[in-house]
Amino acid sequence: MQKRWVRIAIAAAAVVVLVLVLIPLFVRADAFRPTVENELSQSLGRRVSLGHLGFSLLRGSLVARDVAVADDPAFSASPFLTAKSLRIGVEVGPLVFHRQVRITKLVVDSPSIQLIHAGSGRWNFSSLGGASASTPSAQGPAQVPDLTVAQLTISDGSATVSSMPAAGNPLVASAVDLSVQNLSFRGSFPFQLSAKLPGSGSLSLSGSAGPLNQQNAADTPFRATLALKHFDPVAAGVVPPNQGIAMILDIDAQTASDGTTLTSSGKIQADHLQLARAGSPAPHPVLIDYSISGVLATETGSVSDLAVHTGSVAVHITGNYRLAPQAAVLDLHLAAPNLPVDQLEELLPAVGVILPTGSRLRGGALTANLAVTGPATAATIAGPVEIDNTTLAGFDLGSKIDGLKLFKSGGGTEIQLLRATLNATPQITQISNIDANLPQLGTATGSGTVTPAGALDFKLTATVASLNAAGAATSKAVNAATSYVGGFLHRNAAPAAATTTNRGIPITITGTTQKPSIHANVLSMLK
Repeated sequence: MQKRWVRIAIAAAAVVVLVLVLIPLFVRADAFRPTVENELSQSLGRRVSLGHLGFSLLRGSLVARDVAVADDPAFSASPFLTAKSLRIGVEVGPLVFHRQVRITKLVVDSPSIQLIHAGSGRWNFSSLGGASASTPSAQGPAQVPDLTVAQLTISDGSATVSSMPAAGNPLVASAVDLSVQNLSFRGSFPFQLSAKLPGSGSLSLSGSAGPLNQQNAADTPFRATLALKHFDPVAAGVVPPNQGIAMILDIDAQTASDGTTLTSSGKIQADHLQLARAGSPAPHPVLIDYSISGVLATETGSVSDLAVHTGSVAVHITGNYRLAPQAAVLDLHLAAPNLPVDQLEELLPAVGVILPTGSRLRGGALTANLAVTGPATAATIAGPVEIDNTTLAGFDLGSKIDGLKLFKSGGGTEIQLLRATLNATPQITQISNIDANLPQLGTATGSGTVTPAGALDFKLTATVASLNAAGAATSKAVNAATSYVGGFLHRNAAPAAATTTNRGIPITITGTTQKPSIHANVLSMLK
């Protein structure tokens, strides 16, 4: 009796195995290719073409080779997506017995995706799903497709992000993995996205999105957590390499969109930050907290606060921006109220402020109110700057003025007050309305320029102080020198007045920021 049941079990198993082997022979999967192509094309609103279509009963899936999804014709005649293979999970019963294709899963293997951003603000994926709704009729509006996919997976893909018209090099992401659960045109669905970026960068984005915006897929509501690690904007092609801008970014942020407005807030760590051609990387990481919002339709937005931290203080930036194909256009205000110079000094090289070799600023406070306007990669920075009660240690101004090397102040140059108006562009930095009070020497006024390479061209007028020993000695020596030279040139000239230096000594500063050349034109006082 037992042997009989064993034989029955073996026979049943053999029948099952035989069915598993024979069903694929009877199910000509390639015959379903037009049906699958049509359903996917209708859902995406794009022409989907598949190569040979096979059937795997054990996996319960159709397997297509040579997959291509057409692009929006307004962007490109080349495919939006191509892939080596597409595994389409289906319900086996309806497929085998009723010749119906009910898609449950989509797995795209090693796709190549082209993402293109137009000057109008639209993306080439904006129309995805938009044409999938039925054509509107007199009876009512178009209907949203009821296609629901339990799982959509993209594995080991690549994505190229470019603009139209072309602006700079495209950004190419590799190892793109996307997982979407319960994908539906009508509701929200969770997703996870990861990718590798140029220069050892990585991106991770997870959250939920939906329902799909039928007019513009880019405006689909979503909420997500962003983690961007070791991102190099220059290596990624986001910033041109000739702008003098460099950094390595780590960003942790919360981002959300309601389909109309985009908001984002989070923290940024910028390593090796450099913002000027003549600058050098900041020696320590710069920490930034930010909060921004934007209007999707106009690609404009506002910066509620962008706080750049150094030590225990922060520089705050607020204002507006507008996205453009070449770069974001800025209209921002930078406020630095009475900040300790010691804590700001390490940021100075990053913005192109280079002190004379062997010198450094000690003590005092800096106040700046600057407007930052124009393209982000070539912005103009303009406004008043003031430094109070600091010392340029390691640089003895009194002994470095050629033609007036009459004393050494010792210990550096004290700066009681230095006011100026800054106007910096990528081409040149203009510093005007200079008003300096240097207790060891006197006062100085004037203006000048600094080139991106650090070349100086300043014309100042200095008035030597007579209220301190160094100033008195200098004033006496200058007056004696002018009397001697004047008498030599004009033998009948009267002796110089004791207040000759009060008329001001013309001073020129040339050379470079690291090695300035300072010259006092005493002879011009004889004219």
